[in-house]
Amino acid sequence: MANPDMGWFAKARSRFEEGSRPQRRFGLLLWATLIAVICGTVDLGHPLEAVLRTSRNLIREHNASGQIVIVGIDDKSLAELPGWPWPRGRHGELADALAEAGARRIFFDLNFDAPSVPEEDEKLEAALTRHSSKLVLPTLAITDQMTERRTLVYPLARFARHAQLGFIGVYYDFRGVAWNLPYDSDMGGTRQPSFAAKLANVAGPPGQSFPIDYSIAPQSIPLVSAADVIKRRVPKQTFAGKDVLIGATSHQLADTFLAPAGGMLAGPYLHALGAETLISGAPKALGWFIPVLLTVALCAFACLLRKVGLRILVLATGMALCLLAPIALEAMRLYVDVVPALIMLVIVGGRLAWMRHRASVSAKAVLHPVSGLPNLAALRETQDGHKRPLVAARITNFAEIASSLAADQERALIQQIASRLTLGSAGQKLFHGDEGVFAWFADDEMAVTLTDHLNAMHGLFRSPVILADTQVDLTIVFGVEAGSDRSPSNRLGSALVAADEAAVEGLRWKEYDSARLKEAPWRLSLLSQLDAAIDSGELWIAYQPKLDIRTNRMNGAEALVRWTHPEKGPISPAEFVLAAEQSGRIQKLTFYVLERAIQAAAALNARGVSFAVAVNLSARLIDDAFLPEAVSKLLDRHGLRPDQLILEITETAALGTSAAHLGNLARLRSLGVQISVDDYGTGLSTLDYLKKIPACEIKIDRSFVQAMHRSAGDRVIVNSTIQLAHSLGRRVVAEGVEDRETLFALQQMGCDIAQGFYVGRPMPLHGLARQLLKERDELLIAAG
Repeated sequence: MANPDMGWFAKARSRFEEGSRPQRRFGLLLWATLIAVICGTVDLGHPLEAVLRTSRNLIREHNASGQIVIVGIDDKSLAELPGWPWPRGRHGELADALAEAGARRIFFDLNFDAPSVPEEDEKLEAALTRHSSKLVLPTLAITDQMTERRTLVYPLARFARHAQLGFIGVYYDFRGVAWNLPYDSDMGGTRQPSFAAKLANVAGPPGQSFPIDYSIAPQSIPLVSAADVIKRRVPKQTFAGKDVLIGATSHQLADTFLAPAGGMLAGPYLHALGAETLISGAPKALGWFIPVLLTVALCAFACLLRKVGLRILVLATGMALCLLAPIALEAMRLYVDVVPALIMLVIVGGRLAWMRHRASVSAKAVLHPVSGLPNLAALRETQDGHKRPLVAARITNFAEIASSLAADQERALIQQIASRLTLGSAGQKLFHGDEGVFAWFADDEMAVTLTDHLNAMHGLFRSPVILADTQVDLTIVFGVEAGSDRSPSNRLGSALVAADEAAVEGLRWKEYDSARLKEAPWRLSLLSQLDAAIDSGELWIAYQPKLDIRTNRMNGAEALVRWTHPEKGPISPAEFVLAAEQSGRIQKLTFYVLERAIQAAAALNARGVSFAVAVNLSARLIDDAFLPEAVSKLLDRHGLRPDQLILEITETAALGTSAAHLGNLARLRSLGVQISVDDYGTGLSTLDYLKKIPACEIKIDRSFVQAMHRSAGDRVIVNSTIQLAHSLGRRVVAEGVEDRETLFALQQMGCDIAQGFYVGRPMPLHGLARQLLKERDELLIAAG
């Protein structure tokens, strides 16, 4: 059978297409572009850009040209030629040795900006004079971070006039990594070329910088110890025709900077790497704008595509280009910043992927996984049908049937059910819920003859369905909620309530009574109103007397809670006590009754009346570890002897009490409080269990007491219970005593206490007190 409403799935999927229509996608593109531009402008992506460039450098790693040699003042030099800073004559010796070895040019990455020992300065000046055509000395500009004042640092004039000058300033990022070097610098109106530009013999654009190619392996740059040079231990061909850069390479001299890949790199390597970069060809930094512009075009093209898969493919291609294309570009000396473009692609692609996922989840969320029909969540979202009747059908034996079926058989069963429910109503949208629930909105024609339609449909389901040559009988009931302005969810709940009531009442279908809605606010706020009633004193305690059959006098009463609502009048205890128990909020109500009952009993006993009060204890409180302590405090507060308080627990609650909970009852008994098993006979007590329960009395359920005159069996049960209780040392209370004959029969059986309307109806405390005091006075007169 074809699915009666598979068109719903297509509609659900179309919501995604509608939700991601071109204008919305281009709105997303606009926001993504704006974010990318902001990131590029303020360089927010620099940390990630540094990581990506470092990764590319590792991929492209290659050796230096070998045209630049570093002469390092290393640990070996400091050990063999101690006394740093060295005498300047020693630097002159370095220049002599390198010139003698045929070095093309000699760059000193050492500052000679202040006078030293005159004789040593003369030695250095003499060496500079001998090799003035080959020597380059450093200049530097230092900017004070507080005042932003720029200080220019030059070699002493006596040295500078015998050498060329080169700028050694470095630009660092916030991490202390130098990614770029200047071509030159403004030194007081004169453009001073940088060491890197001078080493590479490149004149770049004035005031501009260039990116350092860190893919050149620093260890591939030739390094010679200054001590070996001075002591002539290096072959001349090492320096012949090459540029030599002299600088501190020992970490003791602190001329180091943070390398992009981690670790520290000696200062001379920075200028050498910059020079090697320029020797390979002047690099161009294209920045972030061009990648972002290309990405905007790519994303715009993706947004024009109708198929979601193609859009994601195009965006994934853009992502791959952002990650891989810079490798090829940097090999061609072109450097780009791709993080803003990547951010844009992630935003657009991530948002589109999320929209697709959400649409997919939404489509599945409104379809039943077994039948493929729209589920009840789809019904709750529907916008039509407010004025049409909503019909809910429940297969009452569905759980029993489905538990014995395989998945494919369950699907076949649902398909047959759906076929019958939609018979004669082509195009009707059927909603499918769990546990054999189906629902639909009756169309206008069906609404007129809905009664006949449901009766006919009920008759249709009398025929069994066939599953794998097995006949399966279905029982079905219908609930109807007439059209209203309430939400579909509320209407569905009402229709299901009506269906359940129809099943209980043996009806084929039932219409929900809208008049019940007037009581809904009261039922929904019952517990909160109960709490307020306890606090405001709307609740009061009625006392039903208990008669000592042997003496024919009242010896106590059972405390029964009553609620007189200011608007609704008396509220049945069965309604609010049950609600409090089921919601786990019985504790406050129980202790309210306990305290007032104990207080009343204490007051009566103080007036010379021997009186015990009984209070019902909820099964939910039996396992409360703090119950004995709380009861003890109440007794102490009001001065009532513990044996004058009786806590009644139902037989069912007693039977369900664990060993640990029996210990709780035992602690109450150890205080002296009496325990009573209420409604005895309605459970399944055993003699052994009755022995374990620390009860003082047993209350025979009223159903047995009231039936004694009509049923010999009930009379035997009451009599045997009395004898059994006495044999166990328990006294017996008979509930439901409503006539003199019953009381007389109980007296003949030896029952201890009677309770019922014949003895006395529940009454306020003042009525009970008046009656008890009257009995006391009569007893005193008789005794006197």
